[in-house]
Amino acid sequence: MRALLLSLVLTLGACSSTEVQEYAGNEPALTLEDFFQGSLTAHGVLKSRGGTVTRYFNATIEASWDDEGVGRLAERFEFDDGEIQHRNWTLEPQEDGSYKATAGDVLGEGRAETSGNALKMDYVLEVDYKDRKLALNVEDWMWRV
Repeated sequence: MRALLLSLVLTLGACSSTEVQEYAGNEPALTLEDFFQGSLTAHGVLKSRGGTVTRYFNATIEASWDDEGVGRLAERFEFDDGEIQHRNWTLEPQEDGSYKATAGDVLGEGRAETSGNALKMDYVLEVDYKDRKLALNVEDWMWRV
């Protein structure tokens, strides 16, 4: 089973100063169709918009691609406080090399792009918080290591 270092950064509207292209020369290369195949594991953290780590997680991912190049990622997250979350992504390739990223708890469409060993996804995640729904702007980074 391949491992992937994964970091979810909840930015709550903050803008990143890092672009995925800054990792263009890094190896091993992260090609979504090649890497996201079969069973994978991921380990990561959630950070506040100020950069403080707020939670840790381990995840399992079942990944596949269809004949039209559309990817499906079935994720199961287990957080350090015992919470379990599931997310099912659909990744559709775009003409510019990026991917349209959609999931059941994602509002609208997200965007995923790769460069070198890095993947950056931007999306709005709907979460339950104190008996109401919040829309969180998420900047999700993954690095193949």
